[in-house]
Amino acid sequence: MDFTSLLMWTGFILASFSVIGNDVIQTLGTFMSSNEKKPWWVLFIFAGSILAITLVYSWVVNNGDVSFLRLIGDPPDHSFENPKYPLPDPFEWYYLLPPLVLLFVTRWGIPVSTSFLILTFFKPRGLEDMMVKSLIGYAVAFGTAILVYVLITKRFEKKFMENPVDRKHRQMWTVLQWLSTGFLWTQWLAQDFANIYVYLPRQLGVTSLVISLLILLAMLAFIFYVKGGAIQNIVKSKTNTADIRSATIIDFIYGIVLFFFKEMNNIPMSTTWVFIGLLAGREIAIRWRLDNKLTKREIKGVLIDLLKVTFGLVISIILVFFIRWITG
Repeated sequence: MDFTSLLMWTGFILASFSVIGNDVIQTLGTFMSSNEKKPWWVLFIFAGSILAITLVYSWVVNNGDVSFLRLIGDPPDHSFENPKYPLPDPFEWYYLLPPLVLLFVTRWGIPVSTSFLILTFFKPRGLEDMMVKSLIGYAVAFGTAILVYVLITKRFEKKFMENPVDRKHRQMWTVLQWLSTGFLWTQWLAQDFANIYVYLPRQLGVTSLVISLLILLAMLAFIFYVKGGAIQNIVKSKTNTADIRSATIIDFIYGIVLFFFKEMNNIPMSTTWVFIGLLAGREIAIRWRLDNKLTKREIKGVLIDLLKVTFGLVISIILVFFIRWITG
């Protein structure tokens, strides 16, 4: 293995750990919260199997591309010879900076956008399109959550909070939640594989596919073992997210929104912004319907979460200018 390949694989490992540590909680956070009593390895086998199937599916269907064409772009405008996000040539050490920064901020529980932080570093000109799509994603998730939870809070969420799920219905809700989580997980992976595999060649061979898959599964197993880490606190802080029925509804809505944007076009987007928008809209609608008012606490919480993801965008822009300064 030459030095360039070593840098690329180092970047991939760092990106795997930082992206999974930061972003997976958006998708699997409610799943973890509502299944805390189950062994971590049971949850890992479920999520890991879906990850492997989704990765291999894209690799087979897209002739070696595992990013669902997020890095390649739609043919004939783009191809493996002319990808939308080409590998840097030469591949220098400073391309390892984004996942290293992400590792640092993740330890503090800050849900920064990995799409902005990593992909923008490889293609600064893609920032504008990515930012527009992500802001639209936030607005759509926020509006959808408010609409849905205004309609269902008193009929369903209030009952969920007052009446814990009984044994008779738990099995049914467990099946529904695992189905909704599986659907959401595939939609998230289709968006965020690009943030990790941007460090590897756009067309992977069998050996690289297997090695990278094993690395991803090891990282995912660790996240389940430590029960999500610091960012899981964002999920736990929201109203009744540990209830398996509430978690099922959240996952289903989130999955539908991501599916909509996945089908819209192949421009990468920040799933973090969509997730934060969904939780913000849900929290506002629930508190308004239950208390008939919004307190400064709810508004402050929404603004703080939005400030956290905006912080990731600012860091991304700073890094882009930094790399331009280094390279002259």
